[in-house]
Amino acid sequence: MGLVIRLVLALSGLLAGLLVARDAPNFGVVQAMLSLWVVLVVVGIGALIARR
Repeated sequence: MGLVIRLVLALSGLLAGLLVARDAPNFGVVQAMLSLWVVLVVVGIGALIARR
């Protein structure tokens, strides 16, 4: 479970780094928002695959 969380945070950190400077005060907020989106997309894809 820890590996999955690390992968999600790493991906969201990469995406947040493209949108916001790492030293910006709101970087953590943007990273958290993007990590929620990553989880949402993964769950959505899993639901679509399971529906078949």
